[in-house]
Amino acid sequence: MSRRSAAERGVAPDAGSAAVEFVLVGILTTVLFAGVVQLALALHVRATLVDCAAEGARYGALDGSGPEAGAARTRELVASALAPSFAEDVRAERTTVDGLDVVRVTVSAPLPVLGLLGPGGVLTVEGHALQEDR
Repeated sequence: MSRRSAAERGVAPDAGSAAVEFVLVGILTTVLFAGVVQLALALHVRATLVDCAAEGARYGALDGSGPEAGAARTRELVASALAPSFAEDVRAERTTVDGLDVVRVTVSAPLPVLGLLGPGGVLTVEGHALQEDR
């Protein structure tokens, strides 16, 4: 029995490669999509933390309020917007910038690497607000 080549049998030499190509392109597309989703999640967490820190600083800078109230407000906002674990490290202080009294709220939270639950680094953001006159 002699072996006939693919050309003699009328079959293209790359027959059957579509399945392999589909799998390889599918894997590449899935990894790319997961990376874009992860980037969007990290940017969402950062933007939310910045907003909460700024709102807490504004609250702490109100006349009759203080940095402690701003930190508490920031913890409340972060816990409701993201998760309570993101609100564990919130600090607030009164400081001076260019001769103006300001309240600065600093939030350090985990930077999610694999969704909201995965391991990751630490993201630190700040919010500032001018202290109202007393």
